[in-house]
Amino acid sequence: MKKHNFSAGPCILPTEVMQKASEAIQELDGIGLSLIEISHRSKEFVTIMEKARSLALELMGLQGKGYQALFLQGGASMQFLMTAFNLLDKKAGYVNTGTWSQKAIKEARLFGDVVEVASSQEDNFRYIPKGFDIPSDMDYLHLTSNNTIYGTQFKEFPKTDVPLVCDMSSDIFSRQLDFSQFDLIYAGAQKNMGPAGTTLVVVKEDVLGKVSRKIPSMMDYSMHISKDSMFNTPLVFAVYVSMLTMQWLKDLGGVAVIEEINERKANLIYSEIELNPVFSGIAAKEDRSIMNATFNITDDELKDIFDDMCKEAGISGINGHRSVGGYRASMYNALPMESVGVLVDIMSELEKKG
Repeated sequence: MKKHNFSAGPCILPTEVMQKASEAIQELDGIGLSLIEISHRSKEFVTIMEKARSLALELMGLQGKGYQALFLQGGASMQFLMTAFNLLDKKAGYVNTGTWSQKAIKEARLFGDVVEVASSQEDNFRYIPKGFDIPSDMDYLHLTSNNTIYGTQFKEFPKTDVPLVCDMSSDIFSRQLDFSQFDLIYAGAQKNMGPAGTTLVVVKEDVLGKVSRKIPSMMDYSMHISKDSMFNTPLVFAVYVSMLTMQWLKDLGGVAVIEEINERKANLIYSEIELNPVFSGIAAKEDRSIMNATFNITDDELKDIFDDMCKEAGISGINGHRSVGGYRASMYNALPMESVGVLVDIMSELEKKG
């Protein structure tokens, strides 16, 4: 039985994407070779890379607006470093909304002055800071759009003339945004776009080339742009599956359509959390993520019963992060409404046992 996959990552992928990817492992498009056997310089893979980069910009509405899409390695953790390497000359601002923000701050401090312009740490990151001042003399302001561990998400982004950098690893392509307000976006594929391994970077070219330091080739966005995202051997399989997933999303109707679906899934589970006295939400209501719903059980005596019910129903991956506890239902783009319905039915049934 296929389980209901609520894992925070690597993500659930569309069934048709998994089917096409498995076929390509055997043989890619009738060429007599496996996807993972072909040269990354072959016309077949160059076409795949070009399509993946084009789809990323198309889904964001950024084609023809001075942006480049790259598929790089090292995950978001490498981007914590690369962002600062390429953009931080003197001072940068960071909004601290959790573990991933803190990791990004740590790396940036190797390159210059880092100002923590706002933080929700005093409340264990249960909310998104708002109404904070943004100094005008910063090289950029860094945000994390969605926080998988705590279940919070930026609903609005600050208005500023300072270049905006955003880690969108866990909610990329999940909702409509004016992506042109950002100068650099990065996202590990494994949360909502593809398998672990590759990282999408979308960067506005005119924000580059302004730091005084020399940048090693592998860390230089401009170098990767000049080589069409193939300065070194790319993650062939991860890029291919990311391309398939973006094509699936486009065929579905794009980001606007998936946002409606994601909102319905989130509303279903949050309504149950609100109405069911057995459960309580962790994140502040106004900042609740549509990707990661975090919640606690109010009666510890029911925990084992709930866990057994989930296991019997084939529900996987809903344990909360160790730093928060409780439960976390990650509802990425490909998670069907049926899976959320199964979980909510179990939550409702548990109330009758309480």
